[in-house]
Amino acid sequence: MSATTPLEPAASWYAASANAAPERPPLSGEVSCDVCVVGAGFTGISAALHLAEQGLKVMVLEAACVGYGASGRNGGQIVNSYSRDMDVIEARFGARTAQALGDMAFEGNRIIRDRIADYAIDCDLRDGNLFAACNARQLKGLKEHQALWERYGNTSLELLEGDAYQREVSAEGYTGALVDHSGGHLHPLNLVLGEAAAFESLGGVIFEHSPLVSLEHGSPVVLRTAAGAIRAERVVMAGNAYLHGVLPELEGKSMPCGTQIIATEPLADDVARGLLPNGMAVEDCNYLLDYYRLTRDNRLLFGGGVNYGGEDPADIEALIRPKLLKVFPQLASVRIDYAWSGTFLMTLNRLPQFGVLNDNVYYAQGYSGHGVTCSHLAGRLISEVMRGREGRFDAFANLPHLPFPGGRLLRVPLSAVGAWYYQTRDRLGL
Repeated sequence: MSATTPLEPAASWYAASANAAPERPPLSGEVSCDVCVVGAGFTGISAALHLAEQGLKVMVLEAACVGYGASGRNGGQIVNSYSRDMDVIEARFGARTAQALGDMAFEGNRIIRDRIADYAIDCDLRDGNLFAACNARQLKGLKEHQALWERYGNTSLELLEGDAYQREVSAEGYTGALVDHSGGHLHPLNLVLGEAAAFESLGGVIFEHSPLVSLEHGSPVVLRTAAGAIRAERVVMAGNAYLHGVLPELEGKSMPCGTQIIATEPLADDVARGLLPNGMAVEDCNYLLDYYRLTRDNRLLFGGGVNYGGEDPADIEALIRPKLLKVFPQLASVRIDYAWSGTFLMTLNRLPQFGVLNDNVYYAQGYSGHGVTCSHLAGRLISEVMRGREGRFDAFANLPHLPFPGGRLLRVPLSAVGAWYYQTRDRLGL
C-alpha cells in the first residue's frame, strides 16, 4: 500500500462491533525476514499464517490497520467459487483449466472454517447462503448453476422453485432460489483479526500504519517505509485495491470498484425472523446484485451496486435504502445506524490475478467481488508455490491478465456503459 492510502477506518457496524485487538507499532529501523507480506487483509494474513505454520520468519507491512480494506468491510458472505464460474472458464480457457480451478472452487470455504475451528476465532459464523432469482431467465440459470456445482462436488445445494423460496426469505418478487447449505456468513473483520492473532501466536510480526514507499527488486528485496526498511528473501504483494504506485505494471489490468452497505437499528426478534426465518444470507442474481443478511444483534445488513473507480458516494444511505425497501417495504420506518463503503478490485475477465515478478515477488489480487473465500485459497496457494509446489498456483497464474479497454483513463466510463446494458437486460428479464 502506498503512502497516499487514507488511514481512517470505515464507520461501519463491523468496526463498532469488532473484537479487541492490540495496537501494533509502525515499522522503525531496518529488519530482515524470510518473507515480507504487504497488506493485512484476507490475502495477506492468510498467506502469512500458512507460511508461519511452515516455520518461516514472516513480517507483514500494513498501511493502516488489520482488516482496513475490503476484508473488514464486505458483506460477510461465504460464497463458493469465483466471480466467473467453471462453465465460462471452460468455454474461454479449456476443459483442463476449468477442471483445475473447479477442483479448488470450494476450498476457500473449507479453509475459513478450519481456521475458525483450529484457532477458536469468534466471528459469528452461521451456515447457509441463498441465490435469489428475479425472473424466469435467472431461475433457469440457477438450475444450470446447481448442475454445474454438483458436477464439481458440491452436493449441498437445494433448488426452491416458485414461492418455495419464502421458506427462507419473506419477500415478494423472486421467482425461485438456490440454497447452498455449505455456504454461510460471518463477521469478516473479526475473522481477519482472529487470523492475525493466530499468525502472531506463531511468532509472526505485523507493522501497522506503515505505508510502503518503495520496493527494490533483488535478492533480498528491500521494502522501504518512511521510518524503516525490511530486507526479505521473498515478498507477497497483497494490497489488492489499495496497492497504488508500487507495482504500476499491474494497475492497468485491474480497476478499483466501490460497493456500499447499510445496517439498520437492531430489530425485534419477531421482525428479524419474519424477514429471514432461518438466518440465511441472500444475494440476488442481477448483474449489479443486492445482498443482505442478519447480524448477531438482529440488524439487517444490506448492500448493493457497484461504483466504478472506487470513489465513495456522497450519501450512501440515500443510495442503498431504496434497494432495501424494494425488498422489505415493511421496514420503511426503521432507522439506519451505519452506512459505509468498501473498495474491491475488479479484473476484465472477472478472474483473480496471481503471479510472480523477478522470481521472488508474488502477488494475488482482483477477486472481483468473490474475495472472502478466494483470498483464503490464495494464501494457501502462495505457501505451496514457495515450497516448490507450483501446479495449483500456476493454474491461476497462467490465466491472461487483460488490460481494460481504453486504459486507466476510459476504464470507468466504458465499464459503466457495460453495466447499464446488463442492468437493462435484468430489468427486462432478458
